[in-house]
Amino acid sequence: MTSSTKALKPRSRRTATAIGSAVALVAASAGLWAATATTAQAAALPTPDHIVVVVMENHAYTQVIGSSSAPYINNTLKAGGANLTQSFGITHPSEPNYYALFSGSTQGRVDDSCVTVGGFQSANLASEVIAAGKTWASYNESLPSQGSTVCSSGNYAQKHNPWFGFGNVPLSSAKTFAQFPTDFTTLPNVSFVVPNLCSDMHDCSVATGDTWIKNNLGAYATWAQTHNSILVVTFDEDNKLSGNRIPTVVYGAHVTPGSSSATTYNHYNVLRTLEDLSGASGHAGNAATASDITGIWN
Repeated sequence: MTSSTKALKPRSRRTATAIGSAVALVAASAGLWAATATTAQAAALPTPDHIVVVVMENHAYTQVIGSSSAPYINNTLKAGGANLTQSFGITHPSEPNYYALFSGSTQGRVDDSCVTVGGFQSANLASEVIAAGKTWASYNESLPSQGSTVCSSGNYAQKHNPWFGFGNVPLSSAKTFAQFPTDFTTLPNVSFVVPNLCSDMHDCSVATGDTWIKNNLGAYATWAQTHNSILVVTFDEDNKLSGNRIPTVVYGAHVTPGSSSATTYNHYNVLRTLEDLSGASGHAGNAATASDITGIWN
C-alpha cells in the first residue's frame, strides 16, 4: 500500500459518513414534509384579520368580467386584486350553491325552498370559525330584523342565507345589512354579505349590483388593502348558459394587484381557502379534499 493510498482512506470514511448523514437527513425531511404537507399549504396563505365575502347572483363570468356595466368590479377590484378566470358553481339552482360554499355540501338541497331552521348539525364555516375562538357574522340586506327566520320579505330571500339551516350557528349572528359597521376594525374575523334580490343582480341589472358593491363595500375594500383584510366577491351560479362558470375576484392586503389564476376552482376551493385564511378549526364536507386558491398572494 502506498503512502498516497493510506492518505485517502480517512477521507473516504468521512465522505461515506457525510453521505449517509445526508441521506438520513433527506429521508427525515421527506417524512416531515409528508406529515405536515397540509399545514405547510395552509401556512403559505396570509392570515388576515378580517375577511368579507359578498355573494352575487346568477351571472356568467363573461357577463361581468370585461363588461362595461361593471366598472367597479373590473377597474378597481379586478385591476387591483386577483381574478379567478376558471371559477365555477357546483349546481343549479341557487340554494344548493350557497350551502356548498358555506358547508362543503349541498346538504341534499335541490331547490330554493325554505329550510327547516337549525335542521342541520354538520360542520360549516361559521361553526369552525367559532370553534377556533374567532368571530363570525352574516349581514343580510332587507332581513326584517337580526335573527329573523322569515322565508321572504320584500326583496329578502332566505334561500340565499344557508346559516339559518344549521343549529350550530347562533341565530343572533345573522344581522341586517344596516348593522354592517362603519368602523371596520369591529368587523368579525369572517363575515358574509348577502345583498337582496335586486342588489345582487338577480332581479336587477349588472350595473345595479356593481354600483351597490361600490357604494356599500368600496370603503371597506380600500381600507382592507392597508389593514390586513380581504374582500371576496363571488357568485352562486351562472345564467345556466356557460357551464356554471362564474366571476370570482379577491381584493385587499396580500393579494397581488392585477393577478389572475386559470386553475379550475369551485365553491369547495373557496370554502377551503376561507377556512385556512381564517385559521378555522377544520374543513367542512368537500372542502377537506379541495385545494387552496394559490398563485394570487404576494
